[in-house]
Amino acid sequence: MNPFQFLQEVRQEAAKVTWPTWKEVWITTVMVLIMVTMAAIFFLVIDQILGGLVNLVLRLGR
Repeated sequence: MNPFQFLQEVRQEAAKVTWPTWKEVWITTVMVLIMVTMAAIFFLVIDQILGGLVNLVLRLGR
């Protein structure tokens, strides 16, 4: 396959792509940021709980 034909096929396939609107991009971005924040808070809470439990067990061993 020659490069010219390849580029033509790439342009044809790119024309078939349905690109998201700016509104869809913003909504998706906000949703991702919310989920990342929720995951960070979840892991922070779990880390604090497990850290407290480890400290409790270590204090009992003294």
